[in-house]
Amino acid sequence: MHEAVAEQLQSGGCFWLDLQEPTSTDLGLLRDPFGFHPLTVEDSEKFGQRPKVEDYENFVFLVAYGFSPDEDGLVEVHCFYSEHYLVTVRRDESPALDALRARYKRDRSLFPDGPRLLYEVLDGLVDSFFPVLEQLDDRLEVIEEHMFASPKPEQLEDIFHMKRRLVHLRRVVAPQRDVLARLTGAGAELPGLTVEDERYFRDVYDHLVRLSEAIDGNHEMMNAAIGAYLSTASNRLNVATKQLTVIATIFLPLTFVTGFFGQNFGWMVDHVDSWEMFVGLGLGLELVTVIALLVLFRLRGWF
Repeated sequence: MHEAVAEQLQSGGCFWLDLQEPTSTDLGLLRDPFGFHPLTVEDSEKFGQRPKVEDYENFVFLVAYGFSPDEDGLVEVHCFYSEHYLVTVRRDESPALDALRARYKRDRSLFPDGPRLLYEVLDGLVDSFFPVLEQLDDRLEVIEEHMFASPKPEQLEDIFHMKRRLVHLRRVVAPQRDVLARLTGAGAELPGLTVEDERYFRDVYDHLVRLSEAIDGNHEMMNAAIGAYLSTASNRLNVATKQLTVIATIFLPLTFVTGFFGQNFGWMVDHVDSWEMFVGLGLGLELVTVIALLVLFRLRGWF
């Protein structure tokens, strides 16, 4: 590997070296033959860096993020860029970079030179976030539809899970937008960058601005969904409480009537001695009481 990389460097041609799950031998390439600064090599050994761009004498070190189909949904990519090569170091899977490499392998004539190669990599990483936001948006719509019909605690858990994903995205998209602002401004100089190339990097910056706006919009929609869930659950609780109150109110006078006629008064013992008296006084009074209460509830607008 060292000999092949050294020969490629001596040839002067533009190439891309993508190191996924690098071993100690792979990381040794960063020291020799590339000769990158020890601080950048240390960052690539430890990872966990925020998006940034740093200028060195003969290369630019850049940290960017994209989508990865793993637990946290993020892939951290360290880019060592020079006018004649691009070295990317990553630990996680990146469908965007894998698709880009596959396209170049199918048609070598599509392989760009200089800054355009770095643009292709950054553009692929940034654009890989858009399907994630679309999935979150679609999932939120489904949750909202079911929420108003029947709010459940599982729906609230799903919303909080999506909010955590948005927080992770916001932590990398916002500083990555600042990185692209530096690349398109006077903050950092890319070797071989032309005015036409700068237009492409501004396009990536615009995509990051759209991502930031979409993340903020989804965050507000999720907060609104949480508020709607709590309001719907509270309304359903109020309805259930009203129903129980109506039932309790109906049975309260019925309990009084049955309790009253269950007493052993002499008049009752002497006169309530037939089926007609039992129906008239016992069941009749209870029926009249229920009807009177229902009419009262209707007039008060309880149902």
